[in-house]
Amino acid sequence: MSELTRVHLLRHGEVHNPSKVLYGRLPDYHLSELGIAMAERVAAAVADRDITVLVSSPLERAQETAAPLAEKLGLEVRLDDRLLEALNVFEGLTFGVGDGSLRRPRHWRHLRNPFTPSWGEPYRDIAARMLAAMSDARREAAGHEAVLVSHQLPIWTVRSFIEGRRLWHDPRRRECALASLTTVTYEDETIVSVAYSEPAGDLLPRAGKPFSAGA
Repeated sequence: MSELTRVHLLRHGEVHNPSKVLYGRLPDYHLSELGIAMAERVAAAVADRDITVLVSSPLERAQETAAPLAEKLGLEVRLDDRLLEALNVFEGLTFGVGDGSLRRPRHWRHLRNPFTPSWGEPYRDIAARMLAAMSDARREAAGHEAVLVSHQLPIWTVRSFIEGRRLWHDPRRRECALASLTTVTYEDETIVSVAYSEPAGDLLPRAGKPFSAGA
């Protein structure tokens, strides 16, 4: 008989970033109050699932998103560098034409090739490391479920690869909201489906209502 295993790719919650920089892999970027509430909402949503493996990107915002799940599920969090945010030459800068880094001609050369892309880690490299991390989690959680806490671009890139889409894309069209789950189901070693859900969807900024810590 075939064995079903689910690997959930969880994007971290909202980050406190008042300067609106591209923080990338920089240290000391933590969840905001809203981000903590998002993480707690996800933990409550998956508490009854058959999750036996919990892995996180080493970045603080990912570990802080994993923490409520670890408490709810009674699991330890294993760190995996393969789940890190993608490298980006604009890390630590604001991005845009007005007051952002694109107003400076010295940055324009990094935009010459959007297909690789020329400003950061190649999409194919991102997909390969994510698939490897997912495969290891699948083996460890065989017949059960695993949660891997990562970042928007790596999650969207590996999903695009699995679903056979081109890897270069418009970032505004990514279906990977804060604290969302992209669930990959394996039948034995073969991926058979990809699903998407937003357990903290009502807390997303687009909901258009003020956040209350007691909500």
